Amino acid sequence: MELSSAFDTILVDLAGGASILWLSLIGIIVLVWDIFDNDAPSIPWVSAAAVVIALGYESFAVMEPSSTAFFSLIQTGGVASFISVIILLSTLASIVLCAPYLKGIRRSYGEIYALMLFATSGMILLATANNMVTIFVGLETMSIALYILTGVVRSDEGALESALKYFLLGAFATGFFLYGIALMYGATGTMYFSEFAIGYSGSDLRTLFWVGVALFLVGFMFKVGAVPFHMWTPDVYQGAPTPLTGFMATASKAAAFAALILVLYHGIGTLELGGANWQLALALLAVATVVVGNILALTQDNVKRMLAYSSIAHAGYVLIALAAGTSEAYAGAVYYLLIYALMNIGAFGAMSLLEWDGKEGRLQTLNSLSGIGFKRPLIGVTMIIFMFSLTGFPPLGGFFGKLAVFAPAVNAGLTWLAIVGVLASVFSGYYYLRVLYVFWMKSPSDADPAVQSSTFPIPISSASVLVVCAGLLLAIGLIPEVRDITLTFFAQGSLLGLP
Repeated sequence: MELSSAFDTILVDLAGGASILWLSLIGIIVLVWDIFDNDAPSIPWVSAAAVVIALGYESFAVMEPSSTAFFSLIQTGGVASFISVIILLSTLASIVLCAPYLKGIRRSYGEIYALMLFATSGMILLATANNMVTIFVGLETMSIALYILTGVVRSDEGALESALKYFLLGAFATGFFLYGIALMYGATGTMYFSEFAIGYSGSDLRTLFWVGVALFLVGFMFKVGAVPFHMWTPDVYQGAPTPLTGFMATASKAAAFAALILVLYHGIGTLELGGANWQLALALLAVATVVVGNILALTQDNVKRMLAYSSIAHAGYVLIALAAGTSEAYAGAVYYLLIYALMNIGAFGAMSLLEWDGKEGRLQTLNSLSGIGFKRPLIGVTMIIFMFSLTGFPPLGGFFGKLAVFAPAVNAGLTWLAIVGVLASVFSGYYYLRVLYVFWMKSPSDADPAVQSSTFPIPISSASVLVVCAGLLLAIGLIPEVRDITLTFFAQGSLLGLP
């Protein structure tokens, strides 16, 4: 790393990291603005505008060739920009949903939007990392902001408990993560993914390297909520404000999986020895995650908690693709992350509009919303699309997303793993369709009295998010060009030549 050339590449580097720097700058401005004009009503919309600008920038960069910036610490263009688009779409939808929601529960704190911007910049840094140090900085920037956002309703004991649990377990997982990085560096002498193969081939500490990989994966499996590192997920998702839960369930998971994909594709997956070991480990984690996530989701009476276990199962579906370890599988996983974000932002957004318990939906049961589809048909109809898509019904996006992660597993000789995923998807239909049964087939007279007397107003901004997510799920699965884009990121091997 020759620092003397830093000024020669400063403009290229600033352009490559423009979204990260831009969101961080606006986050600081929002934070200072909130000091002088506390909880200003225009703060959420300024934050949303900042995200739109970053989204437009990354959308144009998707078709650019993959490159690096800041001495190859981050990747730019191509797959990095595609993942950034997914993260920014999730952030934008979450901000739009949060504005009326937080106003309704009298928690329109300006610092919430600053924290969301800081978290998003950390997510993009994590998702575009090309170096272990960059991964750590992005991961912690994201995590610290999410810890605070989880407990933002300070008067609610459930939110505080969720935040404390998230923080303690997250700090513990970070320890595993750091030890793993240290061992991998000690064995190879490099922090860059693409240099692992060179360092590994000349190393006498190969066992140490794989111990480091195991610890590294423990930290990542915690962040994506994979079994057996999923314990925090249902409590945190249930205790946090619902639109922020959707933000955590989509943007943070997309960022963590993107970073893991890049590590596997550039680093671990290129090694001559040990490949079968990490693939088997990911396959076993995938089986445990889809089975446990789906079984535990069956027993939930609270929709937020059910969606939390559902998100665990969906992490398992992505792991099925990663276990295949092929270019097609990595492309399918990236494609699935986009579909997953749309499904869950929509589902959590719909549930945020149906809260009546005064506890951010933490205490209300599914049956208390009997017949709500007739009372609020927009929510009821969009939930039909979200639930069927989560189940994997054609021709919705969820079907094509699961096809994109299961088919590469079959092609890689992991047919048994794909069968487990398909059976788990069929199994999940019970609890997803149960939501629709309660919404549309149970009598409104069976609903809780508080539900019967509530009007459940739907702001235009929130309705727009639901309609857009539902419309994209109807359209995106039928547009083969979207998956073709993800295939170009990996199948052509354009990333393998990165510094």
